[in-house]
Amino acid sequence: MLNKYARAFFTRVLTPFAAFLIRLGVSPDTVTVLGTAGVVAGALVLFPVGEFFWGTIVITLFVFSDLVDGNMARQLGRSSRWGAFLDSTLDRVADGAVFGGIALWYAGGGDSVTLCAVAIFCLASGQVVSYTKARGESIGLPVAVNGLVERAERLVVTLVAAGLAGLHAFGVPGVDVLLPLALWIVAVGSLVTLVQRVVTVRREAAEADAGTVS
Repeated sequence: MLNKYARAFFTRVLTPFAAFLIRLGVSPDTVTVLGTAGVVAGALVLFPVGEFFWGTIVITLFVFSDLVDGNMARQLGRSSRWGAFLDSTLDRVADGAVFGGIALWYAGGGDSVTLCAVAIFCLASGQVVSYTKARGESIGLPVAVNGLVERAERLVVTLVAAGLAGLHAFGVPGVDVLLPLALWIVAVGSLVTLVQRVVTVRREAAEADAGTVS
C-alpha cells in the first residue's frame, strides 16, 4: 500500500541526487551494493547492542538507495534484468539484517525469548511473502494481489518503532513498548499477507489449469 504513494513521492525528491551521482560516474549497481552494506552494518552492529535510535538513523539513510539506484537506471536508460535481480536479492539481505539485528537484541540484552521468536518470524515470513509472489510469477501467474503488509509497510512500521524506542536511552519514558508492539503488528500482518497471496495463487492456478484443460 505504501509502495504506491511513497515511492512516487520520494522518487521525485531524490531525482536531483540521482542525477548528481550519475555526473560523478557512480553506477546504479554500486549504489545498490553500498546501500545494502550500510543497512546491514546499521542493523547488525547497532541493533544487537540496543542502539535503536542511531541504528535507525543509519538504516534510514541507506535504505533510500533502493529508490536512488532505480532512478539512476531510468535516467541512464539502463534498466536491466541483472539490475532488477540484484536489487531484489539485496532487498532480502537488508530485510533479514534488520529483523536479525532485533532478534539478536532480544536474545541478549533485551532478554525476551518471546520477542526474539517474533522477530525471527517477521524475518522468515517477510522472505516467504516475497517468495510467493516471485514463484507465482515464475510459473506464469499474475499474482494479482499485494496484501496487507508488503516490504514498505514492514520496514516503515519497524523502523519508526525502533527509532522511537531508542529514545528511551535519552530518558523518554514509555517508548520502549513501541518496538514489541510493532513486531507483533508486522508478524500478524505478514501472516495475513502470506495467506492472501497463497489463496490468490491457488485460485489463479486453478483457473489457468481449467483453461488449459478446456
